[in-house]
Amino acid sequence: MNIKLSNVANLPSRFGMFEIKAFKEGEKEHLVIFKKPFGDVVNVRIHSECLTGDAIGSLKCDCRDQLEASLKYIEEHTGMVIYLRQEGRNIGLLNKVNAYNLQDKGLDTIKANHQLGFKADERTYEIVDFILKDFGISKINLLTNNPQKLMGLKCVEVVARVPIIIHANKFNEKYLKIKKEQMGHMLDENR
Repeated sequence: MNIKLSNVANLPSRFGMFEIKAFKEGEKEHLVIFKKPFGDVVNVRIHSECLTGDAIGSLKCDCRDQLEASLKYIEEHTGMVIYLRQEGRNIGLLNKVNAYNLQDKGLDTIKANHQLGFKADERTYEIVDFILKDFGISKINLLTNNPQKLMGLKCVEVVARVPIIIHANKFNEKYLKIKKEQMGHMLDENR
């Protein structure tokens, strides 16, 4: 992997005082938002970019709620959020908007992706292994509801899964149901 790394900078935010470091992988620039000191087991959230949710506050998904819950958790318990530039489960913004259009016409999130020629989830996590190695991290508590993330990491031991419990709204209820029933997302606290 040909990865370029930034220096570390401070990032005061409404969620707390963090440090940040960027990793450039080809045209994609990923960001790590972190708070030290790290323990032997580091709390980690792998968050894929969602412009419509993270920045604009779309109610069609739970992305912004998960990101905000993760930043609050990291502020309280230390650790990191790895913000991956994998918009729309890595189909890109243009295709994501086209998928939204198909969803507006009645297709669910998976069928919309398939209609556009994509898998249900196109994301990969090799860069996460690189980032965790760069930070010298070998054991993590993973903040996730996604079983693919639990299986996608090769260089670390996932000691525990920390669920991110988000309540559905009338706009994302069907989306969350599909994530749970067809993609195996563990949206219940006890799973």
